[in-house]
Amino acid sequence: MLEKELFALMEGTSDASFTVTESGEILAWNKAAEKLFGYSAEDVLHKSCYQVLEGVGALGTHVCHENCCVLECAGGNASTIPNFDLHVKTLSGPRIWVNISTIVFDNKRTGRRLLIHLAHDITGQKRSEELVAKMLELSRQLETAGESRGRPAPVAPLSDQEKHVLRIFAAGKDSSEVARQLQISTQTLRNHLHHINQKLRTHNRLEAVMQALQRKLI
Repeated sequence: MLEKELFALMEGTSDASFTVTESGEILAWNKAAEKLFGYSAEDVLHKSCYQVLEGVGALGTHVCHENCCVLECAGGNASTIPNFDLHVKTLSGPRIWVNISTIVFDNKRTGRRLLIHLAHDITGQKRSEELVAKMLELSRQLETAGESRGRPAPVAPLSDQEKHVLRIFAAGKDSSEVARQLQISTQTLRNHLHHINQKLRTHNRLEAVMQALQRKLI
């Protein structure tokens, strides 16, 4: 009964949610999961999540496999299971990036332990990070090869906070992550970027990061 109530609760969430046993058998798959991954509940129930998703980690290693180690890697402690990014298969063909968070549910009546996975689509974020990384690498290569033309125009000094903002952007983070890390509002972040662009004579954050790297300001 407890598990039925749990499944009904997760069905009502807006997050893509699927519940599996410790061996990976899918017991519940909500409507949001159907929309995100393309598979209906009938397609996946009682199948193994590694067979359905074929998840690959950020380093290209196969994370989803028969011997799932989510609990073992966390020492069996639900409070320490970290979120992780997964490149997964969808019904329509193209793979997407999702961030997975995990809740462990211990059914005291049956002694069965279930893993509730919540998935968020981060494909757009990953693409942005990859683009920024490529642009920064190109900038470093141009600087190393001495291909930049002429001496950079003088700029006004950046504040420590402005340099901090650019360092976080240079690490591939998006605006919401930068604001959250600095504990400032997105409007305050936009103000910082406006002042940075004025000082560096740039037009957007990517140009600002590249200029700051070339000038060795960060």
